[in-house]
Amino acid sequence: MAKSKNTEQKIFDAATELFMEKGVDRTSVRDIASKAGINLALMNYYFRSKENLFDTIFTNLVTENTRELLKILNSDMGLEEKIRSYVNAYIDMLTANPLLVPFFMAIIHRSQEKITQMKVISNLYGTEKFSQQIVDEGKKGTIRRTDPSHFFVDMISMITFPFAIRPLIMDRNEMSEEEFNEFIQERKEHVTEVLLKCMMPC
Repeated sequence: MAKSKNTEQKIFDAATELFMEKGVDRTSVRDIASKAGINLALMNYYFRSKENLFDTIFTNLVTENTRELLKILNSDMGLEEKIRSYVNAYIDMLTANPLLVPFFMAIIHRSQEKITQMKVISNLYGTEKFSQQIVDEGKKGTIRRTDPSHFFVDMISMITFPFAIRPLIMDRNEMSEEEFNEFIQERKEHVTEVLLKCMMPC
């Protein structure tokens, strides 16, 4: 059993590294098997296809890293604290797992229908409790009336887009890896402040 798990993990790790280096479409099953040090028959036994492996990797990454996001959104925190905590946790998640954004984009480009099938994706976007909190605060006048759907898109876009165009940002601003990471950390406060200002009552 331990040997089986070890082989599966080798395949998982090899595929993750290759998908990041070469992209999903430029990585073959043979590439993955070779890097994992196994034969093609064993590779097919565990995952049957590259598509299954890709889905497994992405689902595992999202599931493992969105628990904290859901916990924040479903907590009893005040709205400002919740937004600040969510932005910080999401940026930390993407900093630790840079594959998430390109993997997500790869799924969109390959099959838009697949997005709706992968329920784990919804974990990235919010919950009914958070949506209702935005609506309720708007009714009370503590924030201006805000459409939760637009707010989610704004928030997710501001968090993820810098990761999607990381090479461009680094080249345009002549940043090193360390400088880019510092820039991303600064965005925690910047994104939070922009979101909160947009919700301030008129």
